[in-house]
Amino acid sequence: MATDNRPFRFQVLAVERRIPESDRVLTRRLSALRGYFFDQVAYEALLAAGDVVVYEVHELRRPEESGELLSGLSIVYPGLVGEEYFMTMGHFHKARQTAEIYLCLSGRGALVMENEQGDSLVEELTPGRGVYVAPGWAHRSVNLDLSQPLVTFFVYPGHAGHDYATIGEAGFRKLVLRRGGSTVIVDNPRRIECPTGVRT
Repeated sequence: MATDNRPFRFQVLAVERRIPESDRVLTRRLSALRGYFFDQVAYEALLAAGDVVVYEVHELRRPEESGELLSGLSIVYPGLVGEEYFMTMGHFHKARQTAEIYLCLSGRGALVMENEQGDSLVEELTPGRGVYVAPGWAHRSVNLDLSQPLVTFFVYPGHAGHDYATIGEAGFRKLVLRRGGSTVIVDNPRRIECPTGVRT
């Protein structure tokens, strides 16, 4: 981690899915996502067949403090748990009034978002498309392509922090599923609230 207060350069290798200057690679295997997928029977069956990598995060680490920017690559691998696409755990920021930007470099996916006021939104991710996640919105990346990884570049404030517990306990209001060869967005029956709007 570069800790001095000087500019620095880095290179994003989208095809190779890496940043040579990254300081840490976080690997999330299927076993780390117990309870996150809706179909737990399908989850346990898939896990019994092997603890596959669901996603990775390549980080350019900086001090986790106001004034800094944290950034890196998110790589969600292709796959299904029952009808549900492989996805990240998803999180709010601990500092709720902090935003984040995602820029899709390759693959095809969706960014599932919601806030604590009951609003939900799903935005498509395709190469060159960016999504601004406004302050107060939880977010999760979903890979909609069963043949290749979804690769996004992200940037967020250094002091934002991650709150995985809120989403881990309640789940997102919307599920992104593959049914009959098509992608569908459905209400998550584990949630009681009714979201006010979804845009794909």
